[in-house]
Amino acid sequence: MKKYGSILVMVLLILSLVVTGCGGPDEPAEPAEPTDTEEPAETGEEAEPSDDQLDIVLLINGTLGDRSFFDSAHNGMQLIEQEFGANVRTIEMSYDQTSWEPTLWDVSEQDWDIIILGTWQMQEYLEEIAPEFPDNRYIIFDTSVDYSLGGLDHVYSIQYKQNEGSFLAGVLAASVTTSDMELADNSQKLIGFLGGMDIPVINDFLVGYTEGALYVDEDVKVYVSYIGDFSDSPRGKEMALAQYNDGVDIGFNVAGQAGLGQIDAAEEVNRYAIGVDSDQAMLFAENDPDKAALVLTSMLKRVDNSLLRAVELHLEGTLPYGEAEALGIQEEAVGLANNDFYQENVDQELRDYIKEIEEMIDAGEITVRSALGMSTEELDELRDSVSP
Repeated sequence: MKKYGSILVMVLLILSLVVTGCGGPDEPAEPAEPTDTEEPAETGEEAEPSDDQLDIVLLINGTLGDRSFFDSAHNGMQLIEQEFGANVRTIEMSYDQTSWEPTLWDVSEQDWDIIILGTWQMQEYLEEIAPEFPDNRYIIFDTSVDYSLGGLDHVYSIQYKQNEGSFLAGVLAASVTTSDMELADNSQKLIGFLGGMDIPVINDFLVGYTEGALYVDEDVKVYVSYIGDFSDSPRGKEMALAQYNDGVDIGFNVAGQAGLGQIDAAEEVNRYAIGVDSDQAMLFAENDPDKAALVLTSMLKRVDNSLLRAVELHLEGTLPYGEAEALGIQEEAVGLANNDFYQENVDQELRDYIKEIEEMIDAGEITVRSALGMSTEELDELRDSVSP
């Protein structure tokens, strides 16, 4: 009996190690296929709000691991934890939209100091639910609620001047492309744009990118494609390959995880890409430096910086709840990644030129148009004017 008792203890010990050894609390959950009964995945050490810390929850209407927009938001939570000692929690709601509204209801009924969520897809849910919880504080990023509906004076909206950062990306693309040497029928430069969906926020990138390219060359052409979602990387690769095969030699992806397909395509045909949201070259810097070198830079949409700024202002009592703010170059919310690959593959003269333009935008000497508020007719006119 003593022998069997010892074996039982060893088995229990091994089972304990297996259960507790599947990833620490700071590791993002691996994306999983949603099911009808699946609970949203969570990251963070605290299961519920605490009594003696600033308690902040982030709702991701997708999954971590996109190496782009959502990962930047999650990084913001980690910065908030480090800077202010806050108790933070990230909830991945998956891409199953049926889970989004009930999850927002659930966290709203809990005792969080700040509830953070983002993207235009969550706007209507927040407009419905927030008025029911007037004592809560909400921050929504990359969109704005409609304050004219009333009952939203405890909601702060963050919008981004992605058009400003994308203007710089357009300047870079039009400056480095040699596509005019490859087009047999004309000598116009041809650059690419790969969007996730044909929606205002994505088109705001497009408008800035196009205007930046036109600032360099008034005859430049922009090959525009939309994937239709933000998660289908194989589709993104397919559409990017079509652009490259038609003469594009540098393309700008604005499609979240789906946009990583463009970087795969760039490696396959040895062409250039521009990343988005996070520094996408650094995703491959260690394991595939040749691939990373094809990502000349990324247009950073610093969701992380904007969330850190918002919490700092909240603690100071100066965060303008009940209003929307648009953050751009001046607030360090957008800009180009200045990493080793950018330094090595973009010559100093061009880097200086782009920096000069950045300073001109910051000073108001260059005004970049925005797709936000632009009529469909105006947007179509711009797209048509640069269509190859």
